[in-house]
Amino acid sequence: MVVSIKASILENKKILPDFYRLKIAVPQISKTAVPGQFVMIKTSSTLDPLLRRPISLHRINRDVGTIELVYQVLGKGTILLSEMVQGELEVMGPLGNGFSWQQSFKRTAIVGGGCGIAPLLTLAEHLIGNGQEVHVLLGAQNKEKLLNEADFKELGCKVLVATDNGSSGRKGFVTEILEELISTTNLDQVYCCGPLPMTNGVIKLTKSKMIPCQVSLEERMACGIGACLGCVCQVRNEDGTIGYKRVCHEGPVFNASELIFEKD
Repeated sequence: MVVSIKASILENKKILPDFYRLKIAVPQISKTAVPGQFVMIKTSSTLDPLLRRPISLHRINRDVGTIELVYQVLGKGTILLSEMVQGELEVMGPLGNGFSWQQSFKRTAIVGGGCGIAPLLTLAEHLIGNGQEVHVLLGAQNKEKLLNEADFKELGCKVLVATDNGSSGRKGFVTEILEELISTTNLDQVYCCGPLPMTNGVIKLTKSKMIPCQVSLEERMACGIGACLGCVCQVRNEDGTIGYKRVCHEGPVFNASELIFEKD
């Protein structure tokens, strides 16, 4: 059930040059949230900025009633958010549809790029808890923008890294690592979140090898509940026709097979 409530700030810590980790007490959300969902955060007590900011769930701590959010400081809203070290925030969530998995899965791969890595950590926690062998492939511009490598390793995931300039891991694209992994490993499922070119590459690879893939789309959102139609994406319906779905409502997680990024 979606709720809109005040949440106490427990931590708002800078973890990389442009990234912060926000921990808030919000048991009404943590008890029902699943990996891949998000919340809408009001970053000011005034009407400037007017719109809330969508932030994916980074960690869900049901036992203590908290959630953690990782966000990148990019504009006025996130600048204001980064300056909040105590007090309360208005939070609406959990929103959208999250990732899914089956008990029968044995090996899965998680592919994340840039800020899209953030919502994949809680997914990895759940997959590891399900007894799976989890391969995590992380991509970033450089090591200063590489999120959560140590956290994934601490969970017991098999982690490989690619950066554009080679400052961490191998130099190149994370899709190159995925292609190599697919050639040597039987994967039951691939999960992906990150920049559009990376996501498109992952979809093409998994489709060519007939590996199921779930994709979390990054999109600008206004309302977060599907009312404004500002975050639609193009999809292919079951009957082959082309349609549109709302990333905030029907997504942000979609099966890769239904997404259309470019003309056939």
